[in-house]
Amino acid sequence: MSLFHVFLNTVYAFMQVFTGAIGVYQIVLSLFGVWHRRKPLRHAPRKRFAVIIPAHDEQQVIGPLVDSLMAQDYPRELFDVHVIADNCTDHTREVALKHGAAVHVRHSEDKRGKGYAIEWMLERLWKSGVHYDAIVMFDADNLVAPDFLRIMNDRLCDGHKVIQGYLGVKNPFDTWVSVSMAISYWYSNRMWQNARQNLGLSCSLGGTGLCIDMDLLREMGWGATGLTEDLEFGVRCVERGIYPIWAHDAKVYDEKPTTLMASMRQRLRWMQGHFHCAQRHMLPLIRAGIVERNLAKLDAGIYLFQPMRFLILFLTSLMMLLQISTPQTTWVSHITALLPTSFWVVVNVLLYLQMPLALLLERVNWRAYVGLIILPFFLWTWGPVVLQAYFTKSNRRWAHTVHKRAIRLDELRSR
Repeated sequence: MSLFHVFLNTVYAFMQVFTGAIGVYQIVLSLFGVWHRRKPLRHAPRKRFAVIIPAHDEQQVIGPLVDSLMAQDYPRELFDVHVIADNCTDHTREVALKHGAAVHVRHSEDKRGKGYAIEWMLERLWKSGVHYDAIVMFDADNLVAPDFLRIMNDRLCDGHKVIQGYLGVKNPFDTWVSVSMAISYWYSNRMWQNARQNLGLSCSLGGTGLCIDMDLLREMGWGATGLTEDLEFGVRCVERGIYPIWAHDAKVYDEKPTTLMASMRQRLRWMQGHFHCAQRHMLPLIRAGIVERNLAKLDAGIYLFQPMRFLILFLTSLMMLLQISTPQTTWVSHITALLPTSFWVVVNVLLYLQMPLALLLERVNWRAYVGLIILPFFLWTWGPVVLQAYFTKSNRRWAHTVHKRAIRLDELRSR
């Protein structure tokens, strides 16, 4: 075997061992997500909320969201709903006004995207002179459970500054793509977010269902205007020693794409933003975690590495396919012969088996288990997405996800 083949062999072996080790780390942490008990509410309604909804051409879905907010089990005088009609060309403004929201019309050709719209809205709120204790952010296609603000009020009164609500899916059984996304979210909610909450680590912010203390926002500023503004803000919080917490019972329901291409476009934007954020914050967080012996910062740094792990998994899976499909006498077999395949496969099978466990713990509809059959293919499609995102990570242009279905909260409960 040539030195070149030995080098390639060593690189791919290291890639499998490294990603396998991160997989083992996640498996161990996920065990702490098995346990969850609903936390009783201890505080009377006291905090005043500014509910912010960035909306770009969302006339089809904005009405049901505003209705679900107006139906909150929370004193009406303690929250205001602010819709940002951001560069809209449809009737988003008129629909939101009709359903009772305050609407703020924004036009900007150079500063497009959700992050800029939020920054613009915060400036307006601070200049208005109206006092709010916290802001809550939702996407225009969301639906919100009636006790959401009650739970956020309770966590704020307990002294928490940044709180992420449960990210549910309102259309999980539309197509194989939406059910695959839903399974990923059920897994993440229980085995990732809830596990870290139980361990006292930082949860990751999901961009919607997010509550932030207003004094903290004034101190830090928003400053998150990339493609993943939630990730940017959350990372900055962790760097300051402020760890966002997870509110498993404060539920928000999000609409997921129903076609593979729409899903891949959405995930491409997520991964481009993730790579951009990781480029700035991953190594400093890992370094701080090691130097300070701070598992929360180290874990946040490992989370920022996840897209690279997806990329390595994709490349090693291609090498495994070559190993299986080519005769043993070819040069490919020499490159892949010494790969620690058994360890890599076992780790990823164990990670996959946590998916049905999460469905069981979350008590989801039986139809979700059928989706597990096609889920491996959907997970594999992350590979091309992450590969493209890596080479286009400098992209900062926001790509709007079109929403066309007006599902209401009472329809969601009856399913």
